[in-house]
Amino acid sequence: MRNSNAEQTAAWDGAAGEHRVRHAATIDAGARAQNAAFRAATGIMASDRVLDVGCGTGQSTRDAARAAVSGSVLGVDLSSLMLESARELSDADGLRNVTYEQADAQVHTFAPAGFDVVISRFGTMFFDDHLAAFSNLARALRPAGRLVMMVWQSRGNNEWANVVRDALGPVKETAMSASPFSLSDQATVTGILDAAGFGGIKFTDVQVPISYGSDVDTTYSFVRELRSTNDLLVTLDPLAAEHALERVYNSIAAHETEDGVLFDSRSWIVEATSAGRATSNLS
Repeated sequence: MRNSNAEQTAAWDGAAGEHRVRHAATIDAGARAQNAAFRAATGIMASDRVLDVGCGTGQSTRDAARAAVSGSVLGVDLSSLMLESARELSDADGLRNVTYEQADAQVHTFAPAGFDVVISRFGTMFFDDHLAAFSNLARALRPAGRLVMMVWQSRGNNEWANVVRDALGPVKETAMSASPFSLSDQATVTGILDAAGFGGIKFTDVQVPISYGSDVDTTYSFVRELRSTNDLLVTLDPLAAEHALERVYNSIAAHETEDGVLFDSRSWIVEATSAGRATSNLS
């Protein structure tokens, strides 16, 4: 197997991880509706052994731990900073059946058939080699074990992804900016999962609003500190950058409601079952 993209690994264990930790409360609150749908779909039983891929600061991991009361949950992520926060939050909640490990799920050696359920909420889109990654996860699942993941649909179906880009002007697509939508196409995902050793593939459409803050200033702070925002700003001269940020602020203000700053969003919940035929020689 080849290693995951070094640029993404460095970003998640650096500035991107720092941003997520700093704004963890905002992110978790803003994705409340998505998380409720995802939590219901995971269907975790009391004795399940659960792997949470790309667990971040651990909201989905803690939810899984509360359900798997006589089982166990392992959360893995590339970001040491997010994992540190996840451990602190789990300890504060008194959860004793959850552990965290800094690991790249694409290449990490998990115990074969060591899990009943693999879950991931917006964590699997960032794999550098999706076939290698899902084949690795299939090996980690017991026969007939379940994969449940939430991934974004296309950029065009996600208003939150376009507000900043539209305000800043024409944008050159990069691997980093495209990766959140790498699993948006059903046919592509089905082909990858089938080749990786999964069957019974099912898609559920989730269309609910997402918030980046309770008010305009909170949301502006969140998006202003995003790496993607700064990557775009450095391509502009100072005056153009100032005007672009004014447009960003105004666009955010146009989405303010009594329930916070809301944007349209659309995602898939993808469910699949390990068919016990994961590929074993990938490069």
